Amino acid sequence: MESYISTYLQETVKIAESINKNDISSFINHLKTVKSNKGRLFILGIGGSAGNASHAVNDFRKIAGIESYAPTDNVSELTARINDESWDTVFSHWLATSNLNSKDALLVFSVGGGSKNTSYNLVKAMEYAQSKNAKILSIVSRSGGSAKELSDACVLIPVVDESRITPHAEGWQAVVWHLVVNALYMPINHESI
Repeated sequence: MESYISTYLQETVKIAESINKNDISSFINHLKTVKSNKGRLFILGIGGSAGNASHAVNDFRKIAGIESYAPTDNVSELTARINDESWDTVFSHWLATSNLNSKDALLVFSVGGGSKNTSYNLVKAMEYAQSKNAKILSIVSRSGGSAKELSDACVLIPVVDESRITPHAEGWQAVVWHLVVNALYMPINHESI
């Protein structure tokens, strides 16, 4: 067990040393613009990434001061859309109802970044965001999939071991978004509210 623990932690160090810092900087700069324009941030994820999206909404709202939402937080609407419309359009239709616009940003958390065969709902959402001139940001792994192609800023989590792509990808989503929200931190004077 100690050998496995050491290996996992060494892989984490390797990711920290090789992740592209310029991509993270670009990510932060896009969100600075969204924040200064009083735009909103819509965060998408599936599976463990959906859990990360929910947590990140809290941090972007409370720490970074950016109005943020995740469609997976509203199970009633999410399941109604899946049942009545389709899984493929669940996020793009939600973004349309939310009046996504050019001041806003879409943030995608995904292990593979979406494709025609996997997480196509993320691809449809990114294509919709592109049609509305919203910024597209992503934190993904593997080759980056459609997210790498469609994003204005994509942070690619390096693959250091094929058998642990998902845990590293989802764990590093949290590392990166926590880094970003703290880079954007602005204390709010609650006494003036």
